[in-house]
Amino acid sequence: MKVTGTSMAILICALVLISGVSAQNVDKNAGYSVTPAGSLFLPKGMSPMTAGSITQGQTNWYSVVVPAGKASLTMDLNWGYVPDSLSLTAIAPDGTIGPYYDAADGVTDGRIFLKISRAGGIAPGTWNFKVYGVSVLGTQSYNFVTY
Repeated sequence: MKVTGTSMAILICALVLISGVSAQNVDKNAGYSVTPAGSLFLPKGMSPMTAGSITQGQTNWYSVVVPAGKASLTMDLNWGYVPDSLSLTAIAPDGTIGPYYDAADGVTDGRIFLKISRAGGIAPGTWNFKVYGVSVLGTQSYNFVTY
């Protein structure tokens, strides 16, 4: 197959556009930038993974203490069953971020996997996370972790 200059230019533009979509801002609130996390790398200093379960209309709460100087926080809520719908809201010391639903990270897969960041760092202190059972048939188990 012969690759012309035009074909190469189209290919390069397509690659740039695809990478731009994966890094798009999901939300900007209280100066925070929320983007798809996109990485399975789990660094040191992550909160313990919590296994929970939820029913429709139920709310479960989690919290983590964020030290001063932290640039970002990744939140990962994974239930893996697309027919059920959960939401995730982050309550920072200086504002509420969300709620977010399954497709917020760009993929509908029973998972909300987002990174919260802000120029100058995120607010130190206690961050609370609200997991809500939007539409659940029976009881849905899940895992939740922040880092």
